[in-house]
Amino acid sequence: MLPRAPEELTNGKLRRIGEGIGRVVYASEHWVVKRQRSPSAVLALILLWKFVRRIQAALPGGLGARLLRRPGKQIRFLRVLVQSVVSLVPRGLWMMTHAGEVWRLYTAKDSRGYELAAEHLVGTGLIPATIQFPTTTVRVGGWPGYLNVEEATERVSSTLDRHLERCARLEDFDAVEKWLMRFLDLRRSGWSRGVFSTDAHLKNYGVIGDRLVLLDPGGLTKNWDEIGDRLAWESSVEAPHVQLGLGPILAPRPDIADRFDNRWRELLTEEGVRRHWPSATPHRGLSPSAGRSS
Repeated sequence: MLPRAPEELTNGKLRRIGEGIGRVVYASEHWVVKRQRSPSAVLALILLWKFVRRIQAALPGGLGARLLRRPGKQIRFLRVLVQSVVSLVPRGLWMMTHAGEVWRLYTAKDSRGYELAAEHLVGTGLIPATIQFPTTTVRVGGWPGYLNVEEATERVSSTLDRHLERCARLEDFDAVEKWLMRFLDLRRSGWSRGVFSTDAHLKNYGVIGDRLVLLDPGGLTKNWDEIGDRLAWESSVEAPHVQLGLGPILAPRPDIADRFDNRWRELLTEEGVRRHWPSATPHRGLSPSAGRSS
C-alpha cells in the first residue's frame, strides 16, 4: 500500500470518462477511480436497456443502437427518471420480476469475475495495474461531486473499439490487423491461466502503450458448462467481425476481415480453448467451481 494517493488524484477535479451497469469511472491523467452504483440505479439501467432494445427498431436514424453502444447524457437523464420510479417500489417486489433476476445474475457474475481476476490475472499485465492507499477524498465532475476512494487503477489511452476506429480513419490497416491479433492473443493468454471471458466486446478492452488489457473482468468464468454454451453460440455467428462491430472498419479491407474471421472460428471452439487451457484444470462436469462463473 502507498503512504498516500497520487497527487494528480487530489490536485484537481477528476473527469467522468465512462460508465457501465454497475460502475461510473472518473480519471486523472494516469489513474482512474470508480463509483459503485446503488442497487436502485442498477435496476433502473436494466429496465431502461430492456425498454430501448424493445423499441430500438422504431427509433429514427439508428438512435436505439447508438444509445446502447455508447451511453451518453440522454441515457443518464432517462436513468434518473426511471430510478425515481424504481425507488418508490420495495426492492423485494422488484426481485420477483425479470429485471430483479437479471440484477441478481449480474451481481453474482460481477463479484465472481473480480475474484477470478484477483486470483488468476493480477500481475500478469492482462488487466490494468491497481494501487491502494489510505482512504482519500477526491473531487469528481458531476454528481455527487466527491468520492472517498482507497484504490486507483491504471488508465488506458483508449478502448480497443475507438483505437481501431482511429487507425482506420488514418487508413493504417496494418495497425488494425496488428491490434486484432493482439486481441486474440490476449484471449488465449487468459485461457492459458484458466479463465475465459464471456464478455468479449471490443469496448471491454483497453490500450496502454503497446499493451492490450481486459477492462471489466465481470464476464470471466472457468465453468466449462458456461464456456461450452458461449462457444456453441459463437459457432452460430456467420461473420464474427460484424458481430464485434467491425463491419464499417473493415469494409475497405475484406481480406483482413476474412483472416480475422477464420482465426476467430479456429480459436473459438472447445478444442481451440482446451488446447490452451491448463492441463491440470478439470473440464466440463468435473470443475469444483461448477455453478460459479470465472
